[in-house]
Amino acid sequence: MEEPNSKDNYEAKTLILNDLNGNELICYLEQLVNIEGEEYALLTPVDTPVSLFKINDKDEPELIEKIEKNEQILKNADAVLQEHDLRLIRSAVTLTVSGELEEPVYDELEEDHLEEDSETYELLVNFNVLEQEYGLYIPLDPFFIVGKLKDKGATLIEDEHFDRIQPLIESELEKNSS
Repeated sequence: MEEPNSKDNYEAKTLILNDLNGNELICYLEQLVNIEGEEYALLTPVDTPVSLFKINDKDEPELIEKIEKNEQILKNADAVLQEHDLRLIRSAVTLTVSGELEEPVYDELEEDHLEEDSETYELLVNFNVLEQEYGLYIPLDPFFIVGKLKDKGATLIEDEHFDRIQPLIESELEKNSS
């Protein structure tokens, strides 16, 4: 499924990224990097990536890194998003939201921002599940995914393979940008 895509005057090929569990994520192909004779792809999701946080009254919001696809929290999040004509997609690598997102009002961003381990997030929606508050936040930093090209798509590079290849990709990108 490689085809030119135009979104906000941005043209890039799209392809389907698969993880080891068979989950899919439609991505833009941003750049190809050759490492040790293998071709790796830097990808960005076509839909907007989001992160799920548990919101505590006193503490900083807590990032929820692992969640089952059919958990009640995600069902509630999806219901709230549907009120805004948005849809939650449980895909490979990350949760994403499809639909037309409103452009942020930069005066209001200060109160809706969250800093977690040097990344900045913007609140998209918040909701409750059994008297516990949660929020879906959009990462404001670029969200790149590393995949290995395979057939007409890509396979997600994760775990030890990612840990080994990431510094090599970063080094190659630095060489190319100089």
